[in-house]
Amino acid sequence: MAEVYYVGVDVGTASVRAALVTRDGLLKTTAEEPITIWKPQPEHYVQSSTEIWQKCCSVVKEVTSRVQRSQVRGIGFDATCSLVVLDKNFQPVPVTQEDDPQKNVVMWMDHRAAEQAARITNTGHRVLSRVGGVMSQEMQPPKLLWLKENLKESCWDKAAHFFDLPDYLSWKATGSITRSLCTLVCKWTYCPPDGWDSSFWTSIELEDLLENNFSKIGSMTCPPGSPLAEGLTPEAAADLGLNPATAVGASLIDAHAGGLGVIGADVQGFNLPGEGLPITSRMAMICGTSTCHMAVSERPLFVPGVWGPYLSAMVPGLWLNEGGQSATGRLIDHIVEGHAAYTQLQEQVNQRVPFIGADIYTYLNSHLALMANSHSAVDLLGSSLHVWPDFHGNRSPLADPALKGMVIGLSLSQTLDDLALLYLGTVQALALGTRHILEAMKEAGHDIRTLFLCGGLSKNPLFVQIQANATGLPVVLPNQTEAVLVGAAVLGACASRDCRSIQEAMENMAQVGRVVEPDQELQSFYERKYKVFLQLFSHQREYQALMKH
Repeated sequence: MAEVYYVGVDVGTASVRAALVTRDGLLKTTAEEPITIWKPQPEHYVQSSTEIWQKCCSVVKEVTSRVQRSQVRGIGFDATCSLVVLDKNFQPVPVTQEDDPQKNVVMWMDHRAAEQAARITNTGHRVLSRVGGVMSQEMQPPKLLWLKENLKESCWDKAAHFFDLPDYLSWKATGSITRSLCTLVCKWTYCPPDGWDSSFWTSIELEDLLENNFSKIGSMTCPPGSPLAEGLTPEAAADLGLNPATAVGASLIDAHAGGLGVIGADVQGFNLPGEGLPITSRMAMICGTSTCHMAVSERPLFVPGVWGPYLSAMVPGLWLNEGGQSATGRLIDHIVEGHAAYTQLQEQVNQRVPFIGADIYTYLNSHLALMANSHSAVDLLGSSLHVWPDFHGNRSPLADPALKGMVIGLSLSQTLDDLALLYLGTVQALALGTRHILEAMKEAGHDIRTLFLCGGLSKNPLFVQIQANATGLPVVLPNQTEAVLVGAAVLGACASRDCRSIQEAMENMAQVGRVVEPDQELQSFYERKYKVFLQLFSHQREYQALMKH
């Protein structure tokens, strides 16, 4: 009997990836293509949906080139929560002043709508209770309002379809305009089973979206992994190199695909505190450019400063809370690359090229170990250097996009040792930020016993160990490092009907790789470090208040 496969497609910030995945979650083949990012103005980041689809087709063809088309049973897409604008003929509509129709995607990290987001927050509308009380500029309502107020004739008046990027990909594949609950609930204020709240859109002067039962933003919805239409259309199948009618699962935001790829793993035999407990005792952390912290519950839990509760937004039938840090991998890169000793660091790394796995972070981790020597933990090197990591604002649990970063404990020295210590302090600050989110969730009723990590930062052993040490919780890493692609493939497996549910597909395809336990001897150190961390925030608020007066 021939092996069957599922294809997972992940559209990240700067690239499109695909994987051919077996029924038990093993990645057989992967492929990746870069995608263009334009920055026409400060805080404006745009892309092309046409280019993104072309790259999706390229990587899918590559990963399926060595198997029979009939062996591919289903395909699932995930993508960043970017905004795609199309006209009544489903052609691109420009989202920039330069009026280039190919530039029709407002990226997730585009912060042009900060003022609109603040105005929406100030309405105090009831839908805001599901986004921690604050409308983020990375959600779609403020972006839509910005387009209406700034590009009315060239964009708003011509637009007939506003898609979240994951739903755009599903539409390109199947012709179905049914939207995933993941996107609409998490980024558009949709709330099942009631649906859209007309009074919200009217209150922010976007009442024209009510026309034709909200057809421009989605009048039909379904849970993630639901089979869409008749599967791949003949045109899409030809583009992708697959058979027509191949099953396509309703899509996910990329971070949520990572959640599916890890949170449902069978942990029997790993001696974890959550063994035998439901997945509501777990938090999935998708750690890359930014980090998402996702936990599910059987009943709705409202957490101040944390998005949700969202019904069926990731796991059908369960409520999702989603915390996050706006800059994590991006912050670490910023800190390291901006340091005076960065050139020296690069020279050291280049001298070690023959060493397998040599990169700047492998080198920094080794350098810190040498600084600590065998007599103490690396963590303790951070005793006198403290970082507040919100250089790009705080998403959770403070929900304050205006917050800035802080570093306490700098000297006049600019050596490689100083760079390594600043890197360590940043990694520790990010872990303490996770602890901050966990404590807010705990106060609201969550009982998190285990962290499940995936994404680029989960490949950094120092980052992983410090997440465990700072939170006091064990960290589970998947056996497949590309868990987001596994999560996307889970959607295809569910849509194919080879699995009865998302939960069954997760159990089959999400596998534990290894467990990283917290160092119990460091608990008192991190208790003190966390108190300093919170004090930094308190001081920042004091400084802001003083300057206002």
